[in-house]
Amino acid sequence: MFFLRTFLPLLSVLLVELSKVVYADTQIHDDSFVPDGILHVSSGLKKQSCVPTKDILLVNGTSPGPELRFKEGQTVWIRVFNDIPDQNLTMHWHGLTMATAPFSDGTPAAAQWPIPPNHFFDYELHVQVGMAGTYFYHSHVGLQALSATGPLIVEEENAPYCYDADRIVFLQDVFPDDDAFVEHALLASPMAYERAQEMVLINGKGGGLTSEEEFCNDTLSVINVNPGKTYRLRLIGGTGLAIVTLGIEGHKNLEVIEADAAYTEKHNTSFMQVAPGQRFSVLLHTKSKPDKQRYFLQVESREFGNLTRSYAVINYGPPINSSTTKFYPPTSPPLTLPPTDSAFLEYTLRPHHNSTDLVMPTAADVTRRVHITVRLNITNQGGLIYDLNGYPWLENSVEEPYLVSLYKNDGNKWPSIERALKNDGLDPKTLAFPALLGEVLEIVIENTGSPGYSTETHPWHAHGAHYWDLGSGDGVYDPIANEIKWANSIGKPMKRDTTMVYKYSGHAAPGVVKGWRVWRLRVTQPGVWMIHCHLLPHMVWGMQTAWVMGNATEVLDQVPRPDVEGYLAYGGSVMGNETHSPEVVEFFNAWTESQ
Repeated sequence: MFFLRTFLPLLSVLLVELSKVVYADTQIHDDSFVPDGILHVSSGLKKQSCVPTKDILLVNGTSPGPELRFKEGQTVWIRVFNDIPDQNLTMHWHGLTMATAPFSDGTPAAAQWPIPPNHFFDYELHVQVGMAGTYFYHSHVGLQALSATGPLIVEEENAPYCYDADRIVFLQDVFPDDDAFVEHALLASPMAYERAQEMVLINGKGGGLTSEEEFCNDTLSVINVNPGKTYRLRLIGGTGLAIVTLGIEGHKNLEVIEADAAYTEKHNTSFMQVAPGQRFSVLLHTKSKPDKQRYFLQVESREFGNLTRSYAVINYGPPINSSTTKFYPPTSPPLTLPPTDSAFLEYTLRPHHNSTDLVMPTAADVTRRVHITVRLNITNQGGLIYDLNGYPWLENSVEEPYLVSLYKNDGNKWPSIERALKNDGLDPKTLAFPALLGEVLEIVIENTGSPGYSTETHPWHAHGAHYWDLGSGDGVYDPIANEIKWANSIGKPMKRDTTMVYKYSGHAAPGVVKGWRVWRLRVTQPGVWMIHCHLLPHMVWGMQTAWVMGNATEVLDQVPRPDVEGYLAYGGSVMGNETHSPEVVEFFNAWTESQ
């Protein structure tokens, strides 16, 4: 069932009759309302680097979409228009989930109804002081995030590191076929899409070696710098499949200062490894006397499909507009980049000493350990599906967003802790992982061998509050051995939102645990949150979980009745269109007044 992805004419009867009644605590966002940001998502034919012209999604006419930049300590409203004639849409604020109002996380199977065609939705974000960092936005419907995406930067008054300016390095991958074709083929039985990314783009452009081992001579993006300066490069993993290794010709001394919007102590490295969903900042110290005017930033794909190699230009000297001055990839690579390093930044990063949250729950504080065991299954017809603790989370796993269903049933379908404890944390009746406020969870994500005796690398992303990342390893997790490893490491656990479960040798017998990643989380934020692999094909195949954090009172009282009614129906009064102004709950205004 593709209800949450595709608008069907027969479903138009489900659009509610937009009510003329405005509830006491709702606000009408009429023509006098001015959002802080506006995103128009449309579809159109576009020629992306190294692939044929095809139909893609555009944000304000481009892909990636425009940069959004806000100051911390603000509540901002972003109006998202769905100008796609035949598809639903959401927008997720990746890494900023803890800043979103209820129904604003952008997860169509969990936290909100998608935006119907020719409608818009006002997303509310409250970016608290201490949340400055590098984020991005993307659709959470099907494969739309491949192109419906863009950078989101939260600034602070005084950053802990000095630099002269920042530069965004936004990574995307492109495929030769359009999203609808790829998704249909991925879900076919037998599975009918074997292609990986054709090229990785940097700020919307790329050129070099394609996955078909052909040379693509398309034009490159330009990153302008001046000699003798320090630049903060904000690396954003907006790819849907490619895990990327990156280096800069002639500049071997990069200093990591941020991982997933958390400042770190400086850590030197000569290259970076960026997975889908991850963000890093590195300090680039430019040469005071460069021996040439231009250097190449080199990017290579890893893990899936054949090697692809792409470039951008680091330009010293007068600023250059890459839309008017053309630069092309070199015929041979200037750098030799390493293969995937399963130890990259593991047990070595340390939170910045001035971080506001340095007290991690100890092992003795842990109240419950939850295992998410990932198994790839092949159906009798040859289709692919991922089970997590025996169950997948697919678009047809639920008939409506989980949070909506909980409101409609007054909590009667609340996931059961008792059932979950019998199934390693998952309630098989509701297909949700319940957690109580105040619990300290240790979440262990486990890779297992596939029917083909193989394993794969997965970047796992958590919505909601960021977790303390406790590292990863081969084989089966040993909590005592891991505590000893941290005690003998130079690093300290960091708060993150996207980290890796590696494939290690890439071989394991079917169902045998082979590799793990461990998080520690104190449950403080009520709501319905997703935890999932951030590889888009794997999400399509079911590698997602829904978590309900808090009891019925704690979750449902955030937006009480009758204010919530406009959020509970597809096309409800909270959605605006040409003839109707949306009727919304200004959640953070009400929350602030109640404090």
